[in-house]
Amino acid sequence: MKLRRFAAAFLTFIITACCLILPASAATFTNNVDTTSKSVYMVNLDTGIVVYEKNSAEKVYPASTTKIMTFIVTAENVPDIKNTKVIIEQDVLNELLGTGSSLSGLDYFVGQAVTVYDLLNCLMIKSGNDAAMVLANYIGNGSIQTFVDMMNKKAQEIGCANTHFMNPHGLHDPEHYTTAQDLAVMMQYAQTLPDFNDICSTVYTYLSVDAEKEYPLVTTNYLIDAVNGGDYYYEFCKGGKTGTTDEAGYCLCTTASNGGYTYMCICLGSPCVTADGKEVETNGAMVDSKNLYEWAFENLELKTVVDEKKPVCDIPIQLAWDQDTVQLVPQGSFSTILPANIESSSIDIETNIPESLTAPVIEGNVIGTAVVSYAGQELCTVNLIAAETVERSKMLYFLESAKKIMQSQWMILAVITVVILFIIYIIITQIYNSKKKKNKQMRDRKKRRSTNNK
Repeated sequence: MKLRRFAAAFLTFIITACCLILPASAATFTNNVDTTSKSVYMVNLDTGIVVYEKNSAEKVYPASTTKIMTFIVTAENVPDIKNTKVIIEQDVLNELLGTGSSLSGLDYFVGQAVTVYDLLNCLMIKSGNDAAMVLANYIGNGSIQTFVDMMNKKAQEIGCANTHFMNPHGLHDPEHYTTAQDLAVMMQYAQTLPDFNDICSTVYTYLSVDAEKEYPLVTTNYLIDAVNGGDYYYEFCKGGKTGTTDEAGYCLCTTASNGGYTYMCICLGSPCVTADGKEVETNGAMVDSKNLYEWAFENLELKTVVDEKKPVCDIPIQLAWDQDTVQLVPQGSFSTILPANIESSSIDIETNIPESLTAPVIEGNVIGTAVVSYAGQELCTVNLIAAETVERSKMLYFLESAKKIMQSQWMILAVITVVILFIIYIIITQIYNSKKKKNKQMRDRKKRRSTNNK
């Protein structure tokens, strides 16, 4: 049990760290997809690059996509979901009476024991609100509110700052909300848990207690249902979770893989009823998701925008014999998702480096940074390092040192002092010589007078 808690805590740390990194890697690209969903968030899972978003941080109602968190809390609080059984109680099911809930047929098994694994199938495949209530009641020890509190606590732990749950199924409540960004965090977290991906990608199965009693479970996600999906069906979709209420609209969280790329698309709030209360038959969240996947797979690809082997710029270097510049290269290569048809000239690299360097310079020394951008959006910031080692010339260093000494304030002061002293010396010498000359003249006069008197 302690090992399980440690693993869960470690997993929470990793997912939270990854989520903190995602915004720095955002590179939303324009497209011609006309989305009806109120809120959209699409991320390339191979790189963490957000390729498209629309009102993704706006609070919206999640409907049954809430059950992603219900799955998380269940999976992390039941050590053995395939062998742990829960008695289906009528009183728990009765709490959904009159709500118009989607049900998975648990009323057919009242009084019987159903495994938690089967209940999770009911929850995610059929989107059964009855399964959500049974699981919440069991894990909350008879208190649905206790389970909901666990949901909110887990949301905070993994970084969903704009999410608040009021129930385990997603029926409308004004205080029950999330964002497309937060749902992406939940979805990514859930995908690391055992059985989540398998259950969410299941199209058709049975809920059975014994050989004589079974109930069909058919997915509500038409993107993975080749039989019932019609035009919604998308062969590259790997699974996900649907949701619909009048207030939330059509909602869908899915992933898709094609050509070595995997994307996650969160579409929330596509209208399901008109202003006059008529049902909108087209599920806009499914249409938006399929169209966005097609756009991404057809128009985006992984491109290397900086290569550690290709110089970014040159920088002047001083005190190096027979060498005027040093090449700077990225400290590491960086690849990101970009439109497939862009030219390399469309990538802007703005360097932040000194005006010059002074030898010696060691290969690999970090000299500055470069900001890489596309269409005005920052893609990354990389360190620029010296591509080679450049030794210092002893002769040039001596001359430069002498030059610096000659140009130093102390040297200038010393020279001025010497000049002043020299000028003073000249003046004193001149005064001395002048006096000496006068004294000589006076002695000569005296001598002549003495001679004349004789």
